[in-house]
Amino acid sequence: MAIEIERKFLVADVSATAPWRAAPGVAFRQGYLNRDKTRTVRVRVAGDAAFLTIKGVSVGATRAEFEYAIPLDDAQALLALCDGPLVEKTRHVLVHQGSTWEVDDFAGDNAGLVVAEVELRSEAQVFDKPSWLGEEVTHDARYFNSNLAAYPFRAWDGAAPTAP
Repeated sequence: MAIEIERKFLVADVSATAPWRAAPGVAFRQGYLNRDKTRTVRVRVAGDAAFLTIKGVSVGATRAEFEYAIPLDDAQALLALCDGPLVEKTRHVLVHQGSTWEVDDFAGDNAGLVVAEVELRSEAQVFDKPSWLGEEVTHDARYFNSNLAAYPFRAWDGAAPTAP
């Protein structure tokens, strides 16, 4: 079984000169065919590649994840079937002190939100946090992409809603 172990943080330095902005970015569009609490089924277009991903329930920072490449035309058709608005973002990937970080700079209804994730080999793995990181939000369901489709960041008005 495929397992994903990741930690998620808000990005404190979103300035034009932030170090993570120097990494190349890829435009992502993704939607959800299922956003149940115990599983999500996501369709993602990343540049000119497309994927179907099934994720299980999170236990700590760990969950089952199955991801499959699919034809781009199929992904475009599936995005039209998705529940709720699409999540749009630009992903920057960079290495900091031996760890690969994915920084998502959201657009559309989630503009203004910037989140960084690091994938780990175990929940106990030690890693160096870049200086541009802010608060950890690994266990805050509001920041799950599946919830951002239903409860976009722009609608929070300073008082973030409780996610389902």
